[in-house]
Amino acid sequence: MKVAIAGAGAVGMYIAADLAAAGHEVHLLELEPEVVAKESPGLTTVHWHTADACEYDSLAKLDLSSVDVMVAATGDDEDNLVVSLLAKQEFAVPRVVARVNNPKNHWLFNESWGVDVAVSTPHQLTAMVEEAVTVGSLVRLLQLGDGQARLVEVTLAADSPAVGKTVAELVIPRDASVVAVVRDRHVIVPRAETEIYAGDEVVMLVTGEAEQEIIRLLTR
Repeated sequence: MKVAIAGAGAVGMYIAADLAAAGHEVHLLELEPEVVAKESPGLTTVHWHTADACEYDSLAKLDLSSVDVMVAATGDDEDNLVVSLLAKQEFAVPRVVARVNNPKNHWLFNESWGVDVAVSTPHQLTAMVEEAVTVGSLVRLLQLGDGQARLVEVTLAADSPAVGKTVAELVIPRDASVVAVVRDRHVIVPRAETEIYAGDEVVMLVTGEAEQEIIRLLTR
């Protein structure tokens, strides 16, 4: 897989090193020449480019249309939006992932700006805290497709209507599916006959329309 990453800060560098170690072809774009000169000797497994990822010519020189994934990982939300829009509209990059630095700007990171997946660390931390301490309530873990679908998790309380039923018996709406059941720190790939117990963490992919029905099925 060919990946382009805009921004050689701590986040961009980590992603680049991780993907390169996994065997992917990684191109890292950084505006500041001194950053490239300082950091590139320590990360020789990626292709470095001293370029402004917010400029069309820089992306064209890189042949961005051949890239599978564009990651906008700078520390500036405005730059990340511009990079995402150019990647999607001008170069038709199949997958655009953008970093959200200020949670108040999260609503901007959608399909109209070319963003397929928006990653907001504060939102993720909130979800992880809720997941760790919340029993009997639905916790949103990750939004997909401009918020049209999301990954959610419910830790089942003892009085959940789902306890004692199999996945098939839950009668899950067609716009939702059980992705995994976590029991005693073990991940279970759910099947129709998988029985649900109190304390299970049920991870589901749902649309906005199906979310209320899932709450009704899994919580009191």
